Amino acid sequence: MTRKHGSSTRPRILIVTPEITYLPSGMGNMANSLSAKAGGLADVSASLVTALFDHDADVHVALPHYRRMFHMDVGRLISDELRVYKSRLPDSRIHLAEDRCFYYRDTVYSNYQEENPKLALAFQREVLNNIIPTVQPDLIHCNDWMTGLIPAAARRLGIPCLFTVHNIHTHHVSLAQVEDAGIDAAEFWANLYYKFVPGSYETSRNSNPVDMLASGVFASHFINTVSPTFLEEICRGWFDFIPAHFRHELIGKRDAGCAVGILNAPDESYDPATDDALEMRYTAETHGEAKRANKMAFQAKMELEVDPDAALFFWPSRLDPVQKGPQLLSHILYRLVSRYWDRKLQIAVVANGQHQGVFHDVVRMHDLKDRVAVCNFDERLSRLGYAAADFILVPSLFEPCGLPQMIGGLYGSLPVVHDTGGLHDTVEHLAADGASGNGFVFGVYGSEGLEWAMEQAMAFHACSPESKQAQIARIMRDSKARFNHAVCARSYMDIYEKMLKRPLVNPF
Repeated sequence: MTRKHGSSTRPRILIVTPEITYLPSGMGNMANSLSAKAGGLADVSASLVTALFDHDADVHVALPHYRRMFHMDVGRLISDELRVYKSRLPDSRIHLAEDRCFYYRDTVYSNYQEENPKLALAFQREVLNNIIPTVQPDLIHCNDWMTGLIPAAARRLGIPCLFTVHNIHTHHVSLAQVEDAGIDAAEFWANLYYKFVPGSYETSRNSNPVDMLASGVFASHFINTVSPTFLEEICRGWFDFIPAHFRHELIGKRDAGCAVGILNAPDESYDPATDDALEMRYTAETHGEAKRANKMAFQAKMELEVDPDAALFFWPSRLDPVQKGPQLLSHILYRLVSRYWDRKLQIAVVANGQHQGVFHDVVRMHDLKDRVAVCNFDERLSRLGYAAADFILVPSLFEPCGLPQMIGGLYGSLPVVHDTGGLHDTVEHLAADGASGNGFVFGVYGSEGLEWAMEQAMAFHACSPESKQAQIARIMRDSKARFNHAVCARSYMDIYEKMLKRPLVNPF
């Protein structure tokens, strides 16, 4: 089915993703309309496709057709007519999976967990039955559990497949459900990962569930996580919430030299020089006065005491006690604010989550309303918070990659982090002489560790303005060079070329 490797044509890459932020306009007439985002996967997919397209690689994208989210006026076309319509587009590299279950959705994933496997099966049915035969890719790049069956089919077809693990989340389905969704699982059932060792197709069909995430890892030729350290943490068994069978599959891939960690990068719109959500835009060279102006604007919006000299800590992540650690902050909140009352330490939380109520209770109980502010997430307010803050709080128990700490560096706001996963790979403790490092890192997970790191941040805040500005400028420049889509995409392109054993673009 696929074109012969070693031919004069450029290798064709098919990226299969349930979400994407944007697509290059040159990829087809529909590119400007397509945007469906639930998390960082959408940004990574967009940046990778754009980088490949900019490098003149033969890249194609498979997406569910979220008609409502895409704002496309094609409601009168039945699926077959729509496929014909798209096939007539000149050099279209965008392939939409057609099924009514996608058409009227407002979000990528459903709040009803039993609905998500149905969405995943419908998506994969279209990719396997229609998109792969049309594209005839030389390599397929799948992302997360919603694409977990495709590597098994790709192995059966002899197509190299990369599987990217963005989150440790999965669903289980039976072979009967896979069949009922219109996928001929009998063709590749032996390449899937089951709850029990399968005896035969017939005996496994109804009573031996398939793990979609583990199947993606098991069947793919190469896998990657979204940070090097998180891959090692999984393999070493540091987290009890990661199933043993999944860990063993990752260990097998790593030991075979077929697993790496590649850091994500923030969306390119996170740039203080161009961000229109800021009161005053700035660069590494002009950040001094601009950050003061942004701080005052942010303090006013959050109803904090307006003072550009106050030390401002910003919490931008969802308030999830299982992963993100907001309880670490709420436990020391009153003590910390009281200790630095004369220096007007302030804490601003722009995030959703049940733990928000705990912060409100502490603020009311101790009358901290002009020192601590908490509100629901708002995109523009959050961006202003990055520009206003002196420090970004990311005390996660575990973090596959993490983006707030990178965004903080880009905006000149130094991250305060727990030493884990992607945080370990992106934040180095600031040296005493200020010559290296870009934040404040605590090693032992707990309120005491976070408190120590925030005290280190306050010591930095007490340094002379000249010293602080020099270090912040250095950190902003370093962050811009390290945390960008070009670096991320180049790492993926290196894997593609390793898997294909040839370059993505024909040499001139």
